[in-house]
Amino acid sequence: MPERIAVVGLADDGATLAKPARHALERADLVVGGRRQLDALAPSGVRRLPIGADVAGVLDAVAAEPGAVCVLASGDPGFFGIVRPLAARFGAEALEVHPAPSSVAVAFARLGLPWDDAVVVSAHGRPLAEAATVAARAAKAAVLVSPADPPEALGRALLAAGAVHDRVAVCSDLGTPDERVEPTDLAGLAGGRWPGLSVVVLVTGAGVPAGRTLAWGRPEAELDHRAGMVTKAEVRAVALGKLALPATGVLWDVGAGSGSVAIECAGLAPGLAVYAVERRADDADRIRSNAGAVGAVVRVVEGEAPAALAALPDPDRAFVGGGGVTVLDAVLGRLRPGGQVVATYAAVDRALAAADRLGSLVQVAVSRGQRLPDGALRLAAENPVFVVWGPAR
Repeated sequence: MPERIAVVGLADDGATLAKPARHALERADLVVGGRRQLDALAPSGVRRLPIGADVAGVLDAVAAEPGAVCVLASGDPGFFGIVRPLAARFGAEALEVHPAPSSVAVAFARLGLPWDDAVVVSAHGRPLAEAATVAARAAKAAVLVSPADPPEALGRALLAAGAVHDRVAVCSDLGTPDERVEPTDLAGLAGGRWPGLSVVVLVTGAGVPAGRTLAWGRPEAELDHRAGMVTKAEVRAVALGKLALPATGVLWDVGAGSGSVAIECAGLAPGLAVYAVERRADDADRIRSNAGAVGAVVRVVEGEAPAALAALPDPDRAFVGGGGVTVLDAVLGRLRPGGQVVATYAAVDRALAAADRLGSLVQVAVSRGQRLPDGALRLAAENPVFVVWGPAR
């Protein structure tokens, strides 16, 4: 282990380093950074290590240094930056981090916009269509793109996802002499040629996307489903309320059927990673089609629970719509601390067994209005459903 690892974020050319960051740089036995950063800032006589694509090699070199190490990075190194792999390798307590403004902060500053209400999405290491779908649903967003998925590719993906932003800016080489902040629109973004390493800022009107509404418990007629195998709208509305969706994390919909719960969760909380687990191939195809129709990002897992759950990340929230108590036990065994599970049952014995494990139960009995031939209205009862949730917090 090195004696000390300082991580210094650089704004502009680094000439305005604060005293603690400057002191960390001057004390270093090894300075790690980009070639231009090293040429401009590394003290004479100190050993230098350029950062390349081989991050693992850089971490190995840092690990082999017995003295003080200073790692140079652009902007805020804790924002999609080198702090993450360093902390994973050496522990957060080993790091002394001196951040500068992130590229996203600088991009919004150049545009004169606040960004405390913006959704920030990275297209690095994830399918571009997923990043575009999340951004398309936000009134204000910043998307970090790369040469592999440049701004014009993002533009095409945004149009495919139904984005309606009326203000777009491509911000490139921020803080350098080559800095460019170029306004455009979605069509111009898709049809242009832009620097690959950019921040794309998207804004809609006064901050509310046109045509967007916050709604849940949508009619089952809006979903393709097999012979009524769909969680009824009123039951789904109650289940979504009991799930108490967080802004981020992992959600499982087990026994997803048409995907109605997974799709609504993905729409209400775009920051969630939503997995829909379904054993029937035809239903799995329906989930993909239903999600695509509304631009929801749902990862469909074909397989039978509980075996199909083995490769998934542990959930913060889970909805169990099928599989019985055996599946419920498997889900509870993987639930993260503070998590919540909601399950629905038509059978009393299964509902009571689930309530013994989760703690709370309610019966949802719904009667829907139906018109008679003479125009009068009668109530037609749906089958009652038990909604069970917990564990108690």
